[in-house]
Amino acid sequence: MRLEKPQQTLRRGWTTGACATAATKAALTALVSGKFPDPVEITLPKGQQVSFALALEEKGADWARAGIIKDAGDDPDVTHGCMVVATVRRRDSGVVFTAGEGVGMVTRPGLPVAVGEPAINPVPRQMMEAVVAELGGGAEIEISIPGGAALAEKTWNGRLGIVGGLSILGTTGIVNPFSCAAWIASIHRGIDVARAAGFGHVAGCTGSTSEDAVQKHYGLPLEAMLDMGDFAGGLIKYLAFNPVPRLTIGGGFGKMVKLAQGAMDLHSGRSQVDFAWLAEFAPARLREAVLQANTAQHVLELCGDGIAQFVAAAALGQVQTRLQGSGVVADVIVVDRAGRIIAHAG
Repeated sequence: MRLEKPQQTLRRGWTTGACATAATKAALTALVSGKFPDPVEITLPKGQQVSFALALEEKGADWARAGIIKDAGDDPDVTHGCMVVATVRRRDSGVVFTAGEGVGMVTRPGLPVAVGEPAINPVPRQMMEAVVAELGGGAEIEISIPGGAALAEKTWNGRLGIVGGLSILGTTGIVNPFSCAAWIASIHRGIDVARAAGFGHVAGCTGSTSEDAVQKHYGLPLEAMLDMGDFAGGLIKYLAFNPVPRLTIGGGFGKMVKLAQGAMDLHSGRSQVDFAWLAEFAPARLREAVLQANTAQHVLELCGDGIAQFVAAAALGQVQTRLQGSGVVADVIVVDRAGRIIAHAG
C-alpha cells in the first residue's frame, strides 16, 4: 500500500536499477584496478551524472562485491533503505545476469523479461552492460537485495509471476516523489501554463516512453506535454472546465486498457485490468488464453497489435464522455514498450 506524503517540496530518489548499476561499476572497477571507487559515479539513461556512496565493499581472488543503500527520496517506496548488492565475476566476453538473495525470477509470460530470467528489467540491464563495455571484457553480474523476499510480499510481484523476491526496475534511474495531491496540482498548473501560452494542442501521457512517442508524432513543444502519469482523471476533469482545443492521451497498452475500462486513476495499486473485458475483443480462438493471461502485455503478445485499436477506441470513448460539452477534441495513442505507436483513435 502506498501512502500520500504531505504537500511540500519533495525530494527525488534513485531506482533499484540505478543502485544496481552503481554497485556493479564499483565491484567491477575493484576487480580491474584493485580499488573500490567511493563514491562511484554512473551515467543515467538521459545523460545525468550521479554519484553513490558505498555501503559494502568485499573482494576475493576472482570476484568483488559492492552494495548501495537505496534512497527513494520522499517516495514511499517499499525498497527505500534496502541495500542493493552486486557481486561481479569477470568473463572473457558478454554479460550474464543472475538473481541473488531477494531478487525474483520471472516464471510467467507478459513481462519485459523472458521466463526463466532474473527480474532485472531491460533498462537496468542496459545500464549495467554499458558499465561493462566501458571497463572492457565481460562479466557475470549477480544482483541481490537482502530481505527482498519478505518485502516482495508487499508488492504485486507474486501475482505477476515474479517468484522469490523483488524486481530491479527503472527507466530513467530517478524516482520522482509520489504525492497524489501534489502531482495533480502540477498537472493543473501545466494546463494553466499551456492555456496562457495559447497552445491549441496539449498531450497527457503515462510515462516517458509514450511522451516521447506522442511528442515526436505531433511535433509538440515540451511545454505542451503534461506529465499526467497515472492521473488521467485529474487531467481530464480539469480540462473539461479549463479547455484547450485539442487533447491527446498517450500511454502503454496496460494503462490504456484500464482507461478504456473506465478507470481514471491508472496506478497498479488502485485499478486493475479486467481480463474478461479484454477477452471480448480477442479472436474467439484466443479468448480462453486471454482469460488466463498474466498481464495486459501478455494479452498483447497473444493477440497482436489489432487488440490495441479496440482498446484505443474504448479509451477515447471514456475520455470523450468526460469532456462532453467542453469543446475539447480528443484522441488516444497506444504505444508499445519500444515506443512504437500501435494504435490511434480519434
